[in-house]
Amino acid sequence: MPPDSSANIQSDRNITLKAAVLEAMFEEMKCDENVVLIGEDVGAAGGVFKQTEGLFETFGADRVIDTPISESAIFGLSVGAAMAGSRPIVEVMFGDFLTLVMDQLVNQAAKVHYMSAGGFNVPLVLRTGIGIGGSLGPQHSQSLHSWLAHIPGLKVVMPSSAADAKGLFKAAVRDNNPVIFMEDRMTYNLKEHVPTGEKIIPLASAAVKRKGVEVTIFAISRAVHTALAAAEILLEEKNISTEVVDLRTLAPLDVETIVSSVRKTGRAIVLDGGYKSFGITGEIAATIGELVFDYLDAPVMRLAAPDIPVPYSPSLESLMVPSVDQVVAKVSTMFGDSV
Repeated sequence: MPPDSSANIQSDRNITLKAAVLEAMFEEMKCDENVVLIGEDVGAAGGVFKQTEGLFETFGADRVIDTPISESAIFGLSVGAAMAGSRPIVEVMFGDFLTLVMDQLVNQAAKVHYMSAGGFNVPLVLRTGIGIGGSLGPQHSQSLHSWLAHIPGLKVVMPSSAADAKGLFKAAVRDNNPVIFMEDRMTYNLKEHVPTGEKIIPLASAAVKRKGVEVTIFAISRAVHTALAAAEILLEEKNISTEVVDLRTLAPLDVETIVSSVRKTGRAIVLDGGYKSFGITGEIAATIGELVFDYLDAPVMRLAAPDIPVPYSPSLESLMVPSVDQVVAKVSTMFGDSV
């Protein structure tokens, strides 16, 4: 553990999402010497958001590897290392920079196992920060998860809370496939009780964060917190019982939980911080339409970011993020004059 934070992590289990993932990395690197961390500023600097702080001092330069600014080289090297027996955690500062690793990720890492008839695996985790906030502009604020979920051979994980982040990250490190672990930067400092001891959360498992019987909000990452806040208002002001399902993993998708929830509530809205067009909201809506259409009492609705580049201006940037009020209004229309 980092010298200045280990005591706090152990004594105060109400920790941030960022600290929970850092704790998972410490534990996985301690129990498996094949786990290495590689990326820009992950070593002595402790990460651009201090998300790798203390790892370099604990595990040294052979396992916490600072690199030049070349995402394609970093990831290409990591794919080869994974094929040779290492389990790299590859840090890409911003999800926007995934465009620089797409050949190695999509055409190599995702396909090696299939093209070698199972002869090689690529057990690596690509960890990256996503999301709108902080006036970082159109090249540092995108959420491109739907691109990656489209590619067979890749797993895509998007936690919303500290406990989930730790359990999912440990599962990702131990998985024998390439896993994309995407963290919304606006969730880094959200605190939650994180249990001590070993707790692995299986990939492809959604979580019902709030039980309800009249409508389901399906959400991922930061949008889960928007959904939960909207659910409170819907119950207090409109007497609508809302279920909130955190998808957690986009690929593979937990279709069973989606179907089960819609069968119970009969209504569904899909909420995402990424772009609406050709995104995950459409995939979930189509899945519901194909599998549980007869259970629906209203059309499936979607709410996501508008299809424009993210502006620098704080006042304009805030309009890119689906709000609690928008969710409440959208759900209310599903009930017509009855609310």
